[in-house]
Amino acid sequence: MATYVSLVDIDDRGVQNVQELSSIWGEIRTEFEEHEADVIDSYAILGGHDFLVLFEAPDRESAFKSALTLRRHGLSAETMEITHTDDFAHLVDEV
Repeated sequence: MATYVSLVDIDDRGVQNVQELSSIWGEIRTEFEEHEADVIDSYAILGGHDFLVLFEAPDRESAFKSALTLRRHGLSAETMEITHTDDFAHLVDEV
């Protein structure tokens, strides 16, 4: 499975308060599972984004569907595939 990270921002039109936000995380995890993706972890972060969601998906289609799940819940996200630095080091060694 490939690993992905989503940098998530609260959309002004979506989530109304912190209590609502905490209640939708369970729904988001369930919907990710429906797309065969597994949420590894999630974090509230300081800086240019509000949250970070780390997940694994078997393919890009599943990753796209999972990223769209965030949007449906009033969250905007920038999602990208990531590679562990050890794996990256092996790629560099092969070149």
